Amino acid sequence: MLAIPGMLVIFAFQYYPLWGNVIAFQDYQPYLGVGQSLWSGVENFTTVFNGDPEFLNAVKNTLVLTLIQTVIVFPAPIVVALVLHSLLSNRLRQIVQTIIYVPHFMSWVIVVAVFQQVLGGTGMINNWLRAHGYDPLNIIGNADAFRALLTSQVMWKDTGWATILFLAVLSQIDKSLYEASAADGASRWRQTWHVTLPGLKPIIILLLILKLGDSLTVGFEQIILQQQGVGVDASEVLDTYVYNNGILGGDWGVAAAVGLVKSVVALALVLTANKIAHRMGEEGVYRG
Repeated sequence: MLAIPGMLVIFAFQYYPLWGNVIAFQDYQPYLGVGQSLWSGVENFTTVFNGDPEFLNAVKNTLVLTLIQTVIVFPAPIVVALVLHSLLSNRLRQIVQTIIYVPHFMSWVIVVAVFQQVLGGTGMINNWLRAHGYDPLNIIGNADAFRALLTSQVMWKDTGWATILFLAVLSQIDKSLYEASAADGASRWRQTWHVTLPGLKPIIILLLILKLGDSLTVGFEQIILQQQGVGVDASEVLDTYVYNNGILGGDWGVAAAVGLVKSVVALALVLTANKIAHRMGEEGVYRG
């Protein structure tokens, strides 16, 4: 009985909206609705995959940002957790944790505004450079620096919060393992390599699998807030493509087709990665 309200919420907001995917196979018109819009079969999919330059550009940008965030952003909380775990002073650790957690609770509107106030053309850094006779930096609004800017924003906002899981796992590692390795002459680096990282391995694999499922979603709100300044060519990803072509452009069927394909690919990535995890002896997201 206690679970029923939560189940109803999940059904209403997660499962019932899946019915809307049928518009990917229709020439959907909002004023006609799903029931009266004409069926178009797979025409919306062929329109996309026949080489639409805007779609291909969105795919390219999405894959590049996914690769960058997987290689750079994903390991960052692990490194921060290891550094915090090595601090001998609990008070210092708590102070650092509190400071790096705060950005997670800010909306992307505030985060983007903070970066503009610091790195913008009239921001704090450029004003200081001008006051001391140096040329200002062109970062905000620079298409060439946009990917680096997005990555730095994600790291600043979410790295601290993501360390919570890793710190929780680190606190559960048996201290006697460190004592035994130290008695055998292992250095701090060897202890990290042979005790700490193996202890983190299950949670790293689990989060990496979940990350793959979300890999084609690279921050709609973060990007749409800054897209006008750098242009569509440098910033268009699959989510903004769906928004710009579906909501703004009125091409609902094609936008829904792109969103459906993205979801299917994400599901396939999760299932494949989970199967690989099982073969490596890990449980993954669910047991085999």
